[in-house]
Amino acid sequence: MSATPGAPVEVRDQSIRVRFGDDGKKHADFHARWLRHHGGAERHPVTGERTICSADLPDDLRATGAEIAGDQLKVRFSDGTEASLSLAWLAEEAYAEGRIDVAPPPSELGPVTVQMPPSGDAFIDETIAGVRRDGIVIVRANERSKSDPASTTEPLVQGFEKRGLTIVPTHFGRIEDLRTDNTTNDNTDQLGYTDSAIQLHTDQPFIADPPRYQILQGIRSATTGGENFIVDGLAAARWHESLDEADVELLRTVPVRFHRKQKAFTSLQERPILEVDGPLSAPKHFQIRLSYFTVAPYRVSFARMNAWYRAHDRFVRLCRDERNQYKFVLGPGDFVIYDNHRMLHARKGFSGPRWVRGIYLNP
Repeated sequence: MSATPGAPVEVRDQSIRVRFGDDGKKHADFHARWLRHHGGAERHPVTGERTICSADLPDDLRATGAEIAGDQLKVRFSDGTEASLSLAWLAEEAYAEGRIDVAPPPSELGPVTVQMPPSGDAFIDETIAGVRRDGIVIVRANERSKSDPASTTEPLVQGFEKRGLTIVPTHFGRIEDLRTDNTTNDNTDQLGYTDSAIQLHTDQPFIADPPRYQILQGIRSATTGGENFIVDGLAAARWHESLDEADVELLRTVPVRFHRKQKAFTSLQERPILEVDGPLSAPKHFQIRLSYFTVAPYRVSFARMNAWYRAHDRFVRLCRDERNQYKFVLGPGDFVIYDNHRMLHARKGFSGPRWVRGIYLNP
């Protein structure tokens, strides 16, 4: 059971929210493990003392249902057990009273989608403002761009350059033609030039200063597949921190080596996954580096390795939750521009002649 927000009890992934009082205005959050530990029926029949330790419980314990029955909170758990806890006792022992939720990364396309006007590039101002605010803007093509998308790339780049952005050449070249039959770019021995699925990552984490923005422009659609998905890494980090501060502290402080090794190019950079100046709620600077296919073996101390993997893997899994992703398909002439310091991007595998152009820009 999962109650709706505002209900007396809300069952969440790892916790339960309980509302107190007739008006339900006061609430407190409790971890499922805490409720199972303190509310289980394992008590000595004579002394009433607890006869179970939290270490006896499964590591993956979660609540599967809960309701209010009289003055008791009744909870069912994934290990098949149940617990009954006094509401008055819970109110007295509440350790997260009035906790404010941090929203997960957004997924609604409407607020970040722009329609390209029939002519001119005035919409580029709106696009730049949007990517600075939201980290992503998806632009749907006009009829001209749909009919001959390859011819619109250079005018599009020039439009952004007129507004002060600078194109950034990389070891692939000035403009990437991401297609399986590419014969124009350098260093095409990497996943972007295949038809394989590519999971969430940032681009160029293995260089000192990864480009700030990337444009992906649809030139030719796949026969099947090829859907893009993008996640707001800043929102994901804030959400993760609200669930586990220690996890995010590791992501902010543990150096990770990103190593690109290709036939004609190699580069190595060592940085934390999250570079943050100030609190995540309002950072002066934020940059995320994440790339499962260019990360070098971790060199974390033996005593921290388990904690490191837990922090890293939990963050990635939060980002891979499809409920927290912008998902879209780039048709011919459509393009997306996103903040490569803030957003994670990915694509599904595909078949057919999919062709997407990639352009890096700096402010």
